[in-house]
Amino acid sequence: MGFVLAPPASAAGFRLEAFDTIGSTNATALERARAGDPGRLWVVSSKQETGRGRRGRVWATPEGNLAATLLLVNCCPMPVAATLGFVAGLALGDALEACVPDAGRIAIGADGGGDARAKSRFELKWPNDVLAGGAKLAGILLESTMLEGGGFAVAIGIGVNVVAHPAEMPYPATSLTVLGARGDAQTLFLALSDAWLAAERIWDGGRGLDAVRRTWLKRAAGLGSEVAVRVDGEIVRGVFETIDAECRFVVRDRHGKHWKIAAGDVHFGVIASAAAD
Repeated sequence: MGFVLAPPASAAGFRLEAFDTIGSTNATALERARAGDPGRLWVVSSKQETGRGRRGRVWATPEGNLAATLLLVNCCPMPVAATLGFVAGLALGDALEACVPDAGRIAIGADGGGDARAKSRFELKWPNDVLAGGAKLAGILLESTMLEGGGFAVAIGIGVNVVAHPAEMPYPATSLTVLGARGDAQTLFLALSDAWLAAERIWDGGRGLDAVRRTWLKRAAGLGSEVAVRVDGEIVRGVFETIDAECRFVVRDRHGKHWKIAAGDVHFGVIASAAAD
């Protein structure tokens, strides 16, 4: 089947623009916003040629994977828009669990922040990844643009390794196919467009951010584990304690000092031990 919105998403006023191949779903969504699109538009493709991850890194989306971007325009106060990545994480976690009901058999890998016992769900790695078996399965990227006449648009980009994952990465990566899951990008997007509604209702334009934070923490990868965070070329080591009211990553170091980190690269477990050197 082709890409379609879940009926509740259509009823709630969301729209869909689907492509067989695209340069970047985020770039296309922001172009639509600058041309006057009112938002609540999903831009999706099963192949993306010039996608990006955080810090300008390449995010490859070969044929059969999912590249999806939700465009929102003037959806909330601009400082609050940064928290939409956590909303996207909750929605994507729900969609994956709906499409992969046997996820409980997935084991923890080197960067999972836990032991070798099986996990019963997909995990959310701060600030913008979804892990399965301790390996990266999906990434989320927020980009924004100011609009003529005032206001702003935000593109919430979601990339999922459905049939393939990148090789030779500095961290473990996986795909739904490697995990033995059936289904395709179209099925996953259908579930995602539905799951977004519930997550967005909880968020409620930023008013429900504390509820989002509490729900996110229930799925957090590495909570309570040793962690290393690279921040501006420096390494902060300690224990991942929580995310605070502003969704900053809170680390307690060996001296008892709490570090509240707004942006950085996070490593758990074995990778954390080697990350600083």
